[in-house]
Order: sequence, then C-alpha cells, then structure tokens
Amino acid sequence: MMGLGYIGLPTAALIASRGLSVTGVDIRKEVVETINRGEIHIVEPDLDGLVHHVVKEGHLKASISPVEADVYLIAVPTPFKENHVPDLSFVSAAVRKIIPTLKKGSLIILESTSPVGTTKKIQDLIEKERPGLRDDIYIAYCPERVLPGNILHELKHNDRAIGGINEASTQKAINFYKHFVVGELHPTNAKTAEMVKLVENASRDNQIAFANELSMICDSAGIDVWELIRLANKHPRVNILRPGTGVGGHCIAVDPWFIVSEFPEQAQLIKKSREINNFKTQWVLEKVKNKALQFKLDNGREAVIACMGLAFKPDIDDLRESPALYVADQLKVQGFHTLEVEPNLKNTAERPLISSEEAIKQADIIIYLVGHTGFKNLKINKLKSVLDFVGIT
Repeated sequence: MMGLGYIGLPTAALIASRGLSVTGVDIRKEVVETINRGEIHIVEPDLDGLVHHVVKEGHLKASISPVEADVYLIAVPTPFKENHVPDLSFVSAAVRKIIPTLKKGSLIILESTSPVGTTKKIQDLIEKERPGLRDDIYIAYCPERVLPGNILHELKHNDRAIGGINEASTQKAINFYKHFVVGELHPTNAKTAEMVKLVENASRDNQIAFANELSMICDSAGIDVWELIRLANKHPRVNILRPGTGVGGHCIAVDPWFIVSEFPEQAQLIKKSREINNFKTQWVLEKVKNKALQFKLDNGREAVIACMGLAFKPDIDDLRESPALYVADQLKVQGFHTLEVEPNLKNTAERPLISSEEAIKQADIIIYLVGHTGFKNLKINKLKSVLDFVGIT
C-alpha cells in the first residue's frame, strides 16, 4: 500500500484483517513508526483497534520503502498546482518507487483521484522503465468512495467501479477486491473509472453550491434559510442539502477542477459551482469581519471571536482544504482577536486550542463554522452575538 493517509491506512488495515500480508509504505518516518507500534496518526472510528490487532498479528507492517508484492495499491495525494492544474508528482513518485520491485504477473491499482488518462500514463511509465514486463503486468484504476468518520464500513460495503487498461487487468483487480469488499464490483475501462470519481464529487459540489447560493440569497431577503430548506424538502422530489462555510476536503473541493482543467470549454456549470462554493467562504469571512467591526464601534474595544470548528466537515480531524480553517486563519492574519475550538484535534503550541465552554465564556462573538455534534447543546448567553453558518442553533 503506497500511502498511509486517510484512505491508505484504513484500506491496508482492512486488507490485513482478511489474513493477507500487507506492507504499508509512507515517506513520513514518524507515520511508519507510529503504525509499527500498533497506533494511528489520524482520527477515524474503530481504526485504532483494527490497526493494533493486525500489527500485533503480524499481518500489517509499515515501511518507508516498498517491497516485492503481488498487488500494489497507490493511495497518495493528488493536489493541484497554480490555476488548478492537477499535480501528479506524488503518483509518479510512488510508481517510480515500485518499478524496481515489479515482477511478471504484478497487479498495480491506482486509487488516488486522478485526471482522465492517468492510468494509461502509469502504464507508459512502467513499460518505459521495465520494457521486459510489457504485456506481463496488470494495471487498473479503482477510486475510493468513502465518508470520513465511516471509512471502514464504507470501504467494505460500498460498490466500486473498477477499470483496467484491458479486460484481463479489470478482472484481476476485481478478484483482488473480492477479498475485502462485499459491495458490488462494477467492471469498466480505466478512463471511465477515472471520470466516475471526478463526476461523483462534481455532482456533490454542484448540489452544495445550490444550497450555499440559496443561503446568501436568503440572507439578503431576510429569510431563515434553514426553515426554507426544511419546508422545500417536504416536496417528494426535492432534496436540498444544508449550506455551510464553503466546501472542503481533498475530494469535493479539488476533484471538479480536474474536469475543468481538461475540459475548460464544456465544464461551465462544474466551474461555476466551484466558484460559488469558494465565494461562500469569502462571504462568511466578510460577515464575521463586519460583525466584529460593528462591535468595536458599539463598545469601543476589539471583539473576541470564538471560531467553532476548524475541520472541513463535522466530527473529524481532517483540515484539508477546510473553509472553516481558512476563515479562522484569515481573521487571525487580519488582526482580529480569535479563539479556536476544534474538539477533534489536540492542543499544540503551533495551534493553541480552547474548549467550547471556555471559548463561549470569553467570546463576544461566537461563529459556528463546522457542525460538530458536540456544539449542538451548548448554552450561550443571550447577550452574546452568534453567527451560525452551519445550522447548529
């Protein structure tokens, strides 16, 4: 398993739990050492116990270097560079690392979200470096589709689209996933499987953009957006999502740009949805700043602002592309007095955190940026100003 992050480690642990021998590879030495102690470096329900078990049983071990294997899974980051151009350097580096260890009959599966055609590029790279393996290895793409906070269940039970560079690769990959996936395995080709992942997240981004745009319209119209959505969703064919601070995470906030980058003329709606969701975060920031400036005018001193939540979604510790984190950071950079609350992270010198109760006690303005479950029943003095961007209150 190349990559031991939010997807790689749970996947490696799940495969190991089936009695298969798994070597997890990560470039971060501290991650490798943590896992080899039977511990984990991320927050995910039930993962700590599973990793402890499979490491103790000898089915999972971590390393900074790959070893010869029958199957290679690649689950490394695929961020984007300037102008939202996909950055495949992590994928390329992972492939180059495994090339010396490949043998005839090896199966290479890419799970990282990637632009259409990436699997073919992997094939070309391997055949260039190891021409003797041409036609003797199998390569496929199989995107993960899991929800942080429920990853282990979804890895096992969700359907998967599996596309190989040829039918033999597709079938070999399907046979492998049958070891640990009980959901249905849908065969296709590599290009379609790559696009499936991008389209799934672009679709979600579009739905969220509608809700976020609606929240800004309702704010201007003096309408309670939460009541509006509740009533509109009584229609049997309407299901409007809940608006928020924006859109974060490595998938929904990133993947649509892969489509826009490759198909700029056609992907008009996809691009607009990305722009709306990014704008919503800026809109939230301006609303908070205006509230703080008004407080200063009314009270003759700076407001203390409690930023409730930093993760990109409720009840996890993942900060990747988090709009809440962006708002909190920008407030701090622009000189506002902020307190940060994130119950899923540990307090550190680099990012001092405070408890919900203490933040509410000290703050003049409380801003809900993430809908963590623990925020729902907090008692707040009516004299405090509250800006709720996620429907907590």
